[in-house]
Amino acid sequence: MGLDDYISKRDFSQTPEPKGKINKNKGALKFVVQRHEARRLHYDLRLEMEGVLKSWAVPKGPSMSPKDKRLAIHTEDHPMEYLTFHGTIPKGNYGAGRMTIWDHGTYQGAEGDYESLVKQYKKGNLKLAFSGKKLRGVFALVRTNRGDKDDQWLLIKKDDEYATSLSYDAEDLLDEEAGEVPPEDSEINPTHMVRPMLATKAASVFSKPDWIYELKWDGYRLLSNIINHNVNLYSRNGIVYNNKFPTLYDNLKSIPYDVILDGEAVVMNEEGIPEFQKLQNYGEATEGELRYYVFDVLYLNGHDITSLPLLERKSLLPDIIGGIPHVHYCDHMSSMGNAFYEKAIEAGMEGIIAKKADSPYLPGTRTENWLKIKAVESQEVLICGYTESEGQAFGSLILGLYKDGFLTYAGNCGSGFNDAMLKELLSLFKPYRRETSPFDKKINLKGRKAIWLEPVLVCEVKFSEWTKSGSMRHPVFKGMRGDKLPVEIQQEEESEAPVKEKQSKATTTDTLEVNGFAVPISNLDKVYWPEEGITKYQLIDYYLNISDAILPFLSDRPQNLHRHPEGIQKEGFYQKDTAGIFPHWIETVKVYSKSNDKYIEYMLCQHEATLLYMANLGCIEINPWNSRKDSLDRPDYAVIDLDPSDNNTFEEVIEVAQVAHSILEAAEIPSYCKTSGSSGLHIYLPLGAQYSYEEARDFTKLLCYMIRAELPDLTSMERKPEKRKTKIYLDFLQNRQGQTLAAPYCVRPKPGATVSAPLEWKEVKSGLDMHDFNIFTMRERIRKKPGLFTEVLRAGIDMEEALARMEH
Repeated sequence: MGLDDYISKRDFSQTPEPKGKINKNKGALKFVVQRHEARRLHYDLRLEMEGVLKSWAVPKGPSMSPKDKRLAIHTEDHPMEYLTFHGTIPKGNYGAGRMTIWDHGTYQGAEGDYESLVKQYKKGNLKLAFSGKKLRGVFALVRTNRGDKDDQWLLIKKDDEYATSLSYDAEDLLDEEAGEVPPEDSEINPTHMVRPMLATKAASVFSKPDWIYELKWDGYRLLSNIINHNVNLYSRNGIVYNNKFPTLYDNLKSIPYDVILDGEAVVMNEEGIPEFQKLQNYGEATEGELRYYVFDVLYLNGHDITSLPLLERKSLLPDIIGGIPHVHYCDHMSSMGNAFYEKAIEAGMEGIIAKKADSPYLPGTRTENWLKIKAVESQEVLICGYTESEGQAFGSLILGLYKDGFLTYAGNCGSGFNDAMLKELLSLFKPYRRETSPFDKKINLKGRKAIWLEPVLVCEVKFSEWTKSGSMRHPVFKGMRGDKLPVEIQQEEESEAPVKEKQSKATTTDTLEVNGFAVPISNLDKVYWPEEGITKYQLIDYYLNISDAILPFLSDRPQNLHRHPEGIQKEGFYQKDTAGIFPHWIETVKVYSKSNDKYIEYMLCQHEATLLYMANLGCIEINPWNSRKDSLDRPDYAVIDLDPSDNNTFEEVIEVAQVAHSILEAAEIPSYCKTSGSSGLHIYLPLGAQYSYEEARDFTKLLCYMIRAELPDLTSMERKPEKRKTKIYLDFLQNRQGQTLAAPYCVRPKPGATVSAPLEWKEVKSGLDMHDFNIFTMRERIRKKPGLFTEVLRAGIDMEEALARMEH
């Protein structure tokens, strides 16, 4: 024990490090974690004990995940003054390099009193409970060797309420310099923490056609990683909020997708205005409604979608979070920034966020593609002390923030408190009291006595303007910020008015003029079929050339968008609700959903421009309803889907189709066949919108019974694969409202870019190969055989007469 090793290694005339001395413990035990850019980057963990700071070098830094066991090499004791040390140790000195404070706060022994803690240290088996901004909860610090040159320990997070299952290094909790873009090949991983994209402060509001505008919520910025219904809810600096907001945590588990969401948690009062102080002290007794406003999605079902334009990402959110209590879609307005700002301020909001409509998501980057515009200036600041006052807990807070790496005085705040808050804050301050000012320069408090604090606690204040001396004029206390770190607290810089920026290749968006509509077209060289080298351009070109053939089967029908923005080798996702997201020229229809208890706004593909818009979204296949907008409960056709198991051959599917055709012909029921484009065949029966979905389903079910009776060893009506085993499934359940199949002539996300191809019955015979119908061959087939399948859309059968014929 002692500082002899520390002192012997340093020339204090050459290094700004404190010489220090042994100090007796006063109050709560303190700790600090410093990021040290020495010969090798590492993190230094220092614990107050026996009048010094016991120190360990942790190469990867601490982790809040119990599965991360971090090597910690015990080093020499450091003086207590090192708790607040930051700066650059000059070259040629021991430990040369830049040192910054990564986290600090208080800690205690998790088992027993101070004397027990000292005994644990000497035995090499510490149980520590941290109360920092990044480090929270219980850790074990355990020696792994005896007598070796390097005194090696392991730092391990215990599985408690603060633990996360996400993996990350300490570097993940650092902010990038403004404008620094992560490497292009960086992939979003749902098992890792993600640093959010940050907005820059704007000088004034503006209106631009290629921007959208959202409300600025006064709350906690939270990201949600959801995998297999497991949720991790955390702040921009890795603080876990699963236990802070248990209701929200539980509700997010019901999201049926693997996703990473970005949003803001707020507590709303009866007037619908966020109240920040209620959020800070949120609990079961808190008045007001907790809401999580989600404004972005970074990852979905195996797809890193950060490179997609903002509006495309937002378009996915209604389907992802629809119907989840306390989770709300953060809506926006396009172009009309000034009007939206005025309405927001009138409603009592603090401002708006302006976002470039086609901007990608750049994790950990502060960018001018996102701008925040506030009516009242506000700033997060460090509480560096307080002044004494007769008759109340304290007079005013002494505030500071970092400028160029140095703690700088930012003024005093003496308003915005009530008596209860004053007492609560005074109690909060006790563990952080110190003898001397944390500022390098002496500040003028105009004769008031100061009680100094470690610059650890963060609060937010409102104020009128910055003075020439760098202080805030008329600051008003707003609330504590448990979601912010001391090293983050710097004066916000303002952006100039939005200017045109160069677009990267990944986000370049052009437009294709189609019959007077400007269709956005992007990433045309993206490969959708890697093995064949088929690109997004070739998909769009196909739909452009066959639009006349496919549009009759799409017009007036709600569309279930099945999107594959990353190509066929990654799982796609479905999107139904398109409310307020897509261009105004795309027609929609609202359909009430009982399961979601709300109206869902479906896209209608009325013309070529919408078809190409869908293809640009990554809709490789097109999935329309069986009914149209004016007769949503009456399908235009019924469908028998011949769905083989993995053990069936396509020759067996053809055999079943031929039997079905014979039965239908005997009953004089017209029918039309097409390939599924995957492994089966679809048989359509025209109904002419004369019957309900239930009648269509029952009629088709009867036909399937007849087919099964003819081929009992080859076919089954058991829906579950494990029950039908190696038989071909006769699927009549496709005949339900909202159920969809791949449209005639649409491409499938399958190897070879196969197409769901209409057939003549004479073609349904042995030797038929669905791979003959693909993105390259279908144009010539359409030219040679125009009008196939159109009879499906004309006069329907008389079901009663058909049933009578079937009985005979």
